[in-house]
Amino acid sequence: NGIIAISIREGDELLQAVLTSGNDELLIATKKGRAIRFNENTVRPMGRGASGVKGVELNGDDDGVIGFISSDNPSETNVLVVSENGFGKRSELAEYRITNRGGKGVKAMNITEKTGNIVAVKSVMDKDEIIIITKTALLIRLSVEELRVVGRVTQGVKLINVKANDSIAAVTCIKFDENDIEDEQSDLEMSDETAENYELENVVVDDNSDVAELADNELDAGDNEDDVDDNVNDN
Repeated sequence: NGIIAISIREGDELLQAVLTSGNDELLIATKKGRAIRFNENTVRPMGRGASGVKGVELNGDDDGVIGFISSDNPSETNVLVVSENGFGKRSELAEYRITNRGGKGVKAMNITEKTGNIVAVKSVMDKDEIIIITKTALLIRLSVEELRVVGRVTQGVKLINVKANDSIAAVTCIKFDENDIEDEQSDLEMSDETAENYELENVVVDDNSDVAELADNELDAGDNEDDVDDNVNDN
């Protein structure tokens, strides 16, 4: 059954949990288009069963946290925000100024009827990829490099066409890993080596076949000489 990770208050629910260094920059985003950035050292260590402290002030009962990101390298981190109607934008984390924990934060996206509320926030880099899926199971995979870095207070661009009765269900980020490329290169090298070994084996087989054919020819020649000797003796 596991153990208690946090005490949940009535009407609340656990949304996300990540490992941090103890000095990461945190960004919490809400569905009404706000985001707050603060250092995690402003959150004092507490027991596992505690209910925690307030990270962001929500804007009404219909607002809520949709996700958060942590970064140990803020200068190299980009923030991807995606709305329920398929719009998204990529901005530098530096665009989100550091404020006091528990405040309303700053505008993360220009929310309109066209964009809908925010549904996801992700930490991305150029070589990463994102996958977006709608509630009717439409899916698109994009390279982060295709999305230019824009200002924080914009509505973004359309990432996927969403029908009137549909909306974004989930967004995930596929992180670029140099080890994967090294593994693929190793696999290719192994494939080339295997092909070379296969060719060498074929050459050996072919050479053996030639030797066998040469031996057969010598045996045939020997038989012919015996026949000639027999004919001479008969005469």
